Amino acid sequence: MVRVPLTAEELERGRRLGELLREARGGASMVEVALTAGISVETLRKIETGRIATPAFFTIAAVAEVLGLSLDRVAEALAVPSPEREAAS
Repeated sequence: MVRVPLTAEELERGRRLGELLREARGGASMVEVALTAGISVETLRKIETGRIATPAFFTIAAVAEVLGLSLDRVAEALAVPSPEREAAS
């Protein structure tokens, strides 16, 4: 099966997700967070660096729970700003 290349938007969203998770993790160790979330340290590392730009929903839900992030906060951070939303601000 051939994978369709990710779009620039998907890659950017993956970068923002990684940044959000790194910031939320703060001083907690990557090993501690990954193990508590039930994922490998390498998977968390790849997500945080944007190398996995479209991780599975349940993976992000598990990491967000460990970090105390609501899924609403994650969705907000990853939302593409619309011209209408920016004009209202």
